[in-house]
Amino acid sequence: MNKSKYVFAQLVEFLDYDRFRRIVDKYKGNHYVKHFTCWNQLLTLMFGQLSNRESLRDLIIAIEAHYQKSYHLGFGKHVTRSNLAKANTNRDYRIFEEYAYYLMSEARRKRATDIFKLDGNVYAFDSTTISLCLDVFWWAKFRKHKGGIKIHTLYDLETQIPTFFHITTASVHDSKAMKEIPIETGAYYIFDRGYNNFKELYRIQRMESFFVVRAKTNLQYKCTKWRRRLSKGMLTDAEIELTVHGSPKGYPEHLRLVRFYDEEQGREFIFLTNAMELTAQQVADLYKNRWQIELFFKWLKQHLKIKKFWGTTENAVRIQIYSAICAYCLVAIVQHDMRLSRKTYEVLQILSMSLTDTTHLRDLFDKTIFKNDKDQSGSSEPNLFNF
Repeated sequence: MNKSKYVFAQLVEFLDYDRFRRIVDKYKGNHYVKHFTCWNQLLTLMFGQLSNRESLRDLIIAIEAHYQKSYHLGFGKHVTRSNLAKANTNRDYRIFEEYAYYLMSEARRKRATDIFKLDGNVYAFDSTTISLCLDVFWWAKFRKHKGGIKIHTLYDLETQIPTFFHITTASVHDSKAMKEIPIETGAYYIFDRGYNNFKELYRIQRMESFFVVRAKTNLQYKCTKWRRRLSKGMLTDAEIELTVHGSPKGYPEHLRLVRFYDEEQGREFIFLTNAMELTAQQVADLYKNRWQIELFFKWLKQHLKIKKFWGTTENAVRIQIYSAICAYCLVAIVQHDMRLSRKTYEVLQILSMSLTDTTHLRDLFDKTIFKNDKDQSGSSEPNLFNF
């Protein structure tokens, strides 16, 4: 990296332009485009994410303030509010979706680890809801006078990188999105109790994969076999049959039920799983780590722009969400490749203030003095990418 390059231009060097160009060609994204290309659009949106711009107007004002640098930052010289709004509305969101998936796979590959010491990958599946004004986002109807979307996410608990997204209106129940999950043989899938969809859980069983799901309090079953010598905190470890009408048809085989009392929270949890070879403690520990996906959602909403949108159409919203995921994965890749010891919060704060500087990235992260504040030191701050 040349020290005279802008910080944002140095970050862009971590992206694979050739892969993005092939995706654009696949969807003919630059067909009849003379100036403001899909690559210019992606970099403009990622600049807005990393610089924490609040609105489309805010983003354009920031870019116009650095008009002389636009070419070297990768935006081109034709970034206007109308050009960007038109591109967000009309260009195929699948271009940005597919590139986001590519960056997710790259980040996962670089950050591969084996924390749980199991033979397969460990995933958590959950959703986060983003409220929208129904008068503006007319396509995202939720309730009579309220709009919203849900981002259903499959999250790799070991690499702390998402692997799959399914975006729907907020009216879609969580369990209905389970059919979209790409099941990987031998992997483990962790769910909260909103996902007691036994038909979809049996699909995971048929794929020779495993699941741990928190059971609902009204679960009806009969025990067929008990396990003895329970470890501390374990109240029950048994094989069961479902007895509710229709449930045995959805899941015709035996399930394992684990009742666990968490002394720290003073609460009892009931888990269902098909992982018969795990210890009861391992089952409880897998569910406990599901909390990481909640931290991911919290981090994403606090530090990237997915709550306030720069366009009103469904296509524009999807493009913005995928550009946010691209920015998230870029930070993860930079942290890995540069072996940064700083927290993600620090990296984003430093970048947001330095994108148009010409400091070398290594000097930027090594020499910047970042003093703790209440957000940095408080326990409420989600700490990602820290092993």
